[in-house]
Amino acid sequence: MEEKKHTMTMLVDNQPGVLSRVSGLFSGKGFNIESLCTAPTMDPKVSRITIVTKANPPVIEQVEKQLRKLINVIKLRDMTGARAVKREMALICVKARPDLRAEILRIVDIFRCKVIDVGTEHYIIEVTGDEGKLKALINLLKPMGIKKIARSGSLALYREPK
Repeated sequence: MEEKKHTMTMLVDNQPGVLSRVSGLFSGKGFNIESLCTAPTMDPKVSRITIVTKANPPVIEQVEKQLRKLINVIKLRDMTGARAVKREMALICVKARPDLRAEILRIVDIFRCKVIDVGTEHYIIEVTGDEGKLKALINLLKPMGIKKIARSGSLALYREPK
């Protein structure tokens, strides 16, 4: 069975050690966490953890059952389907030689990004979007010389009913 990328989000008690127990469950099973984001929600006593991992469906089902058993997990949802809105953010530092500056700015405009820092030899670009948008932007900027990238990892929420 082919491994598939899965996004899951959970509401957990905002207490020390909770993130360690959640991530420990993955490492104990030998799974790599491709991305992990966590932050408090509107309720400061509750945090949201979003995890992206690769596994086949029966294994993910087993991991979800074990996550639900953790005492500090309040709610767990699989956000892999189309009902979820998923985004990530990246900061990309790209070389900006004088002959490439106009082209970089065109790409930034097309992808609806922002240049948030300008140096004599670089731009730092902020981009938000789905994984496909980030990959496409990175592929266009690679030939110009990406110096470094910082990515947030995926965040996800279910769409509200219309």
